Amino acid sequence: MMNSSKAENGNNNQDLRRIPPKRRGKTGSIQEVLESALFQRAIMIVIIINAITLGLETSDSMMNFIGPQLLFFDNVVLTVFVSELVAKLFVYRTRFHKDPWNIFDFIVVTIALLPATGGLSVLRSLRVLRVLRLISAVPSMRRIVGALLEVIPGIGSIIGLLSLVFYVFSVMATKLFGGEFSEWFGTIGASAYSLFQVMTLESWSMSIVRPVMEVYPLAWAFFIPFILVTTFTVLNLFIGIVVDAMQHQHEKGDTDAQQAIAKESRIERAEMLAEIRGLREDVARLGQHTRQ
Repeated sequence: MMNSSKAENGNNNQDLRRIPPKRRGKTGSIQEVLESALFQRAIMIVIIINAITLGLETSDSMMNFIGPQLLFFDNVVLTVFVSELVAKLFVYRTRFHKDPWNIFDFIVVTIALLPATGGLSVLRSLRVLRVLRLISAVPSMRRIVGALLEVIPGIGSIIGLLSLVFYVFSVMATKLFGGEFSEWFGTIGASAYSLFQVMTLESWSMSIVRPVMEVYPLAWAFFIPFILVTTFTVLNLFIGIVVDAMQHQHEKGDTDAQQAIAKESRIERAEMLAEIRGLREDVARLGQHTRQ
């Protein structure tokens, strides 16, 4: 019993050490505000309103009507974002860069701070990138982005397979149809572009395949297998990989939530054991004083 209690206490102490400590005092108060659900919702509302105002700035009539007010609000929003970043840097310090979404927010806000004068005036249009902060503010969007990043290796393999298929069919199309249709299949590059149009099913029949079949009646035996291989097989692999990654992200989120609950329970149990040990020590001291 004593050994098991010591082992349990050791595990609980390890859990306590792994959890980032909460700040105290003024820093802790700022941390509570930054991590509160109310503050996160307020930031989301600011981002959405800013997205609307940035769209209104593209209208000449709206700029003539309320242009100064829109620019003033834009500066206010930028000030809010910068203040939030400064507060996070102040609270998290060396832990700031450990959250990739903090880095993402930092890059987006930094781009908005670049001077929009002279040769950098084109950067003014990049202010709309601040709308992307909505991704980091909405947990469901963060999961989607995480899933997309997770499938990059699989997508790379599919792109390699698709490139190989395109190269083989482009060489065949150039040799088969390049003589009569040099504009579409005169070179490998032109053939690849024409086959890409066929793969997307954008006017592929009337614009490309039927004219080719008027000269080469059996051309359908080339284009139909190409469509089956690319459009209905390879491209569907993209969907399958993304769906699998989304499912994995969902299961991972459930697992993380269960682990967080279990860890919180262990911490509470460790705190209760510490309090019980303290009470035992107090009782022992009282007993010693009584005997004396």
